[in-house]
Amino acid sequence: MGVFVFLPLILPLTAWPVARLAEQHLHPRTATRLLTVMAVVLALCSTVCLGLVMVVGTAQLPGNPLPDGWSDPEVRAAVPYDEVVGKAAIPALCAVLVACGRTLWRHARVRRRAHRALAGLPDTEVAVLPDGVSYAYALPGDRRGGTTGRGRPGLAARGPRRDRVVVTTGLLSRLGPAERRALFAHERVHLAARHDRFLLAVQLAARANPFLRPLRTAVAYTAERWADEEAARAIGSRRTVARAIGAAALVSRGTPVPTLAGLAAPGPVPRRVAALLAPAPAAHNWPPVSTSAGLAAWAAAAGTAVSAMSSANSAVTMVLILHAATPL
Repeated sequence: MGVFVFLPLILPLTAWPVARLAEQHLHPRTATRLLTVMAVVLALCSTVCLGLVMVVGTAQLPGNPLPDGWSDPEVRAAVPYDEVVGKAAIPALCAVLVACGRTLWRHARVRRRAHRALAGLPDTEVAVLPDGVSYAYALPGDRRGGTTGRGRPGLAARGPRRDRVVVTTGLLSRLGPAERRALFAHERVHLAARHDRFLLAVQLAARANPFLRPLRTAVAYTAERWADEEAARAIGSRRTVARAIGAAALVSRGTPVPTLAGLAAPGPVPRRVAALLAPAPAAHNWPPVSTSAGLAAWAAAAGTAVSAMSSANSAVTMVLILHAATPL
């Protein structure tokens, strides 16, 4: 295999121009889905590559629990500089696992705390917090029936589980009736489209491979644009949504935590406003390759396919080599 075994580790570099092209030329809904899938696939491929390199590179170390046949020179020849990269892969893989674990734990903790903070409020779709600080965000529920300690289905044992739009009195007091409708429509789109899952997926991908951080930033932006466009379609006025975003950005500090999506989420607010003041983007799911949007989509798909095939080829070849070197 040679140096090609390391290809999945560096292919995420192609995500940088692809993310920019997707932001500019694809419909926000298509860009969000495409970039999220691309980030997850590239992250999985690079993690598999690290695992294979670690197995081969550390098989010859004394005291390891791996079969003796895996330390055969023919097996080690499959990975260049196997001893060096194998030892380096150990802390790298541990760092990936720890970072992803911490991200999942923090995501779950934030949602639990947010739901507990709303425990004393009426169980309505919109929760209004008596807070002078201006912010609003979409708080996803568990979307599953809870059980009490007595095992009765349908009752949540710990706090509310439904999807809720959380907004403070400080923000509502600064928005007019039309801007409030835009605010609620925007947050409902976040909940209906499960944007929290897209954001969590790209956060985990960026933890697995730092080269994927541009995709995390791009998906955070395209998810907001997706909600902007759907909110504009729901209330029938792109200009009203643009005014709501601008007004909220002037007085809001953004969402309390980055795992929650909100109207005035941190990011390029002027770009979002400018996009809403322009004509609505075409809602093509997959534009033709002859257009700039199609070129961006096909470039993303090609990069993902190359990385996936490279990782699959490396994995299958390595498994066959290790199987042949293992005595029955």
